[in-house]
Amino acid sequence: MHSHRAQHLKTSGLPSRSQFFIELLLAVVLIRLPFISVPFKWLESYFHELSHGLATLFTGGAVSHIQLFPNGAGLCFSQGGWPILIGFSGYFGAALWGYLIFNLATWTRGIKVSLACLGGAVLLTVLFWGRDLLTIAILAMLAIVFLLPLKLSHSKVLTISLRIIALMVMLNALASPTYLLGLGQKGDAVMLSQHTWIPAWIWVGVWLLTSLLMLWLCWRRVDANAESSTRRKL
Repeated sequence: MHSHRAQHLKTSGLPSRSQFFIELLLAVVLIRLPFISVPFKWLESYFHELSHGLATLFTGGAVSHIQLFPNGAGLCFSQGGWPILIGFSGYFGAALWGYLIFNLATWTRGIKVSLACLGGAVLLTVLFWGRDLLTIAILAMLAIVFLLPLKLSHSKVLTISLRIIALMVMLNALASPTYLLGLGQKGDAVMLSQHTWIPAWIWVGVWLLTSLLMLWLCWRRVDANAESSTRRKL
């Protein structure tokens, strides 16, 4: 019984309940620190624009390129596709990517594979959709965020790092839609309201709830794992 539990803890990358809240608090602090927070804002923006691009391709459109800016903003240049899904996918997709990365971080044995795949995805984006030097430079730095930790041999450090990155992506995805409320007639929410007659603030609310849902799902996995560990102790 004890041997089985020890093996489970060794192979699981899920934190304890208290550790989850510590990592969440650390993620909240990191996204608010000047300079240090910038690459992680770029990361959320990258997943936002990548989601726009993938939604365009999935609905029969074509993507010319994506553009990222130092302030964390971004653009996806495309033609065709279903505008409602494309417009919705940006903030929704960023939150979903954060949840996916958190789950990848629970795969302790494959943590280096996960980091390599994420870094490889960023490099492929450079190859297919990177056009201007600034965007390429930002994407190169994001690739380093994923690929540089591969130099570390301790999988526990990699696992914790990837979980915190995932939480920062979800927290940035939670904060970003609120900026749309001050953009007037610009932004994804306005575009969606023009196509659906649903007010822009409702779309913003849906995105906020989506990000909160992803964070809650991460917590549910942590909580369920803790409950399972407690039962095995008994």
